[in-house]
Amino acid sequence: KPAFYTNMIQTIPNLPDNVVAVIASGEITADDYEKVIIPAVELAHEKYGKIRMLYQVKSDMCDYTAGAMWDDAKVGLNHFTHFEKVAVVTDNSLITGGVKTFAFLMPGKVRVFKNVENEEAKTWIVE
Repeated sequence: KPAFYTNMIQTIPNLPDNVVAVIASGEITADDYEKVIIPAVELAHEKYGKIRMLYQVKSDMCDYTAGAMWDDAKVGLNHFTHFEKVAVVTDNSLITGGVKTFAFLMPGKVRVFKNVENEEAKTWIVE
């Protein structure tokens, strides 16, 4: 793997507790999901019932491992009806297309924003 690959999902601070907000960059692995996203989603669900999620994919995000994709699918299926709002912030056209294609299946509201619209996404997710 090139040296610039790093496992990196970090939480985004300064949003309400009922919002699971993360930023992804580099190579995303199952470990990232198991240490950051899954515990945050489960805690928000336990505490609030409904979950709001802001998922930002930085422009340097290069790769999801198979394990990360599997964990992403498990989070989505396990908490499918618990998502009240999901904001995906990305400039990646494949991710944008995938989210827009499947958004109608989600029981909550789903919106896609470009990275330059990050502040607008934060405002929308807390409204």
